[in-house]
Amino acid sequence: MTDLAGDDAELIAASLEEPERFAALFDRHAPVIHQYVARRLGRDAADDVTAETFLTAFRIRARFDPARAGVRSWLYGIAAKQIGRHRREEVKALKLLARTGHDPVADSWTDSADDRLAAEAAARPVAGALAHLSEGDRHVLLLFAWADLGYQEIAEALDIPVGTVRSRLNRARRKLRTATGAASGPLIEARIHEGDPA
Repeated sequence: MTDLAGDDAELIAASLEEPERFAALFDRHAPVIHQYVARRLGRDAADDVTAETFLTAFRIRARFDPARAGVRSWLYGIAAKQIGRHRREEVKALKLLARTGHDPVADSWTDSADDRLAAEAAARPVAGALAHLSEGDRHVLLLFAWADLGYQEIAEALDIPVGTVRSRLNRARRKLRTATGAASGPLIEARIHEGDPA
């Protein structure tokens, strides 16, 4: 994603005098926030949670501090808090996926039939393991794997130290590997071996 942090921060500042300017921020970031939330909670909840995320962002935009966090991290942090409110639905969906092996949003992250088959085979144990992670570990892992945030961005999004991000991510990976027999599948395997780009 192109770094629009400066432009985004300027939009937030401008929206304090001209609230309609905030719409450009929504246009830029809502699709990726929606996609991330849909992976976490399903498409039905994604519309509501995305709307709640941007409504909250609009309401608290005067408190945004560009020196403390980038706009992208700030928005993911707000989304994570909204997802936390919907945690029961997320855990329920993960347990259903673990039990049935059917992921209703798999088409959004796999493109071919072969990829879908491999993903569905790995999805059941991964979903079960995700359902048993603590909320904090799950937020860190999925912001890393599905939102493609780096360690620093995750720290900013969740308002935690980078060291906490590293330990939570390490713990979540270890639990996933243990629960899935070291085959965590397409969820995080590629990024586990890449390391953090930040």
